[in-house]
Amino acid sequence: MKINKFLPAALLYFFINPLGLPFGLSWMVLLAPLLYAWILLKRKQEVVLPFLVVLFPFIFVHTVFTGVDLKVYGVSLIYFTMVYIFCQAFYTFLKECRDPEPIFQKILVINLIFCVVGIVLYFTPWDYFLWSVQNLTSGIDNYRRFSLFTYEPSIYATIFVPVLFFYTLQYFLRQNKIRTTWLLLMLILPLVLSFSIGVIGGGLLALGITVLVYPRQLLVKRRVVNAIISTGAMVLSVLFVLVFFFRSNTLFIRIANIFAGSDTSARGRTADSYILAKKILEEKNEWWGVGLGQVKLIGHDIVAGYYLYVRDFTATIPNVMADTWAVFGWWGIILRLGTEISLFFYTKVWTNYYRLMLFIFMFIYQFTGSFLTNLAEYVIWILAFTNAFPQFDAKTGKKVSPVLM
Repeated sequence: MKINKFLPAALLYFFINPLGLPFGLSWMVLLAPLLYAWILLKRKQEVVLPFLVVLFPFIFVHTVFTGVDLKVYGVSLIYFTMVYIFCQAFYTFLKECRDPEPIFQKILVINLIFCVVGIVLYFTPWDYFLWSVQNLTSGIDNYRRFSLFTYEPSIYATIFVPVLFFYTLQYFLRQNKIRTTWLLLMLILPLVLSFSIGVIGGGLLALGITVLVYPRQLLVKRRVVNAIISTGAMVLSVLFVLVFFFRSNTLFIRIANIFAGSDTSARGRTADSYILAKKILEEKNEWWGVGLGQVKLIGHDIVAGYYLYVRDFTATIPNVMADTWAVFGWWGIILRLGTEISLFFYTKVWTNYYRLMLFIFMFIYQFTGSFLTNLAEYVIWILAFTNAFPQFDAKTGKKVSPVLM
């Protein structure tokens, strides 16, 4: 059997990318020199220089006027550039790989196998290999969530988003080549095990908004209507059982805490992140930010004072928009949002269901989580701005083999 030449890299990214490395590092980024050579070989053009030109005003202000720890700044700048090289390599992959779907299918199947293994390990002393133990929310401590080999469950769920959206649309458009029962199991089980409310909520919003944008095209699909009805009925049934028999369940407690503002995870990724970013910016320059790598230096005492920490920790901002604000200031926010909106119109994201769902999800999610060097986020953005799957075009959906029931 012929193996796709891109499959090993895809498996590395999806399953073992951060394995054995400190938080924030990944094997795909550390392979940047090789990826850079491959990009030059395939595209015959320099890709790093334009990136450094865009960053130059920030580098100049940070090093000359704002003041930074040069060693930390230099290391962080190199790593940030390596992340950019990975992004260019992924874009090159989308241009070089004629049919990425077989890779997605293998990832879907392997992920299901890991989920089953994870369920077995859950009941053993070796659960820590695939599960993260967290203080989930106020009143729920030492809660286990499936994270595979990633840093935390929300990152695992975010990595899975492109595959989730791909096969969800295949199912709705009757394009799926995997039997429906197996397909739904493969899509739902990882989300349930990860218990990532942010990813699940963002995914539902992205799907709902896409359906509202294309009601004539999607609401006439029987599977879409049936999915809406069955999902609504299932949710109401589950809520009925929980309300009347299990009111003190984890889901209700966390949702109640989120609305009450006492969910430490949700608050830390939203309101607290912006408050801390503002406090850090006040130490330097609000328009240009404090610079790469400086948050962990300047923010240490600020975060410790805010949360009354007495333990040792590394200061981070678990929200990519707030992180961008702290590192690059208001100019960074303007550049980030301006790039996203410009590419939305330039690449006509709205003409493809898949790309639109990914864009909506990431545009919302960036205000509620992630971090500046999160590869999963950039993969989603690149897929949103690249028409790698024309079978999901809103007007010219490609015919495929009959669906398996």
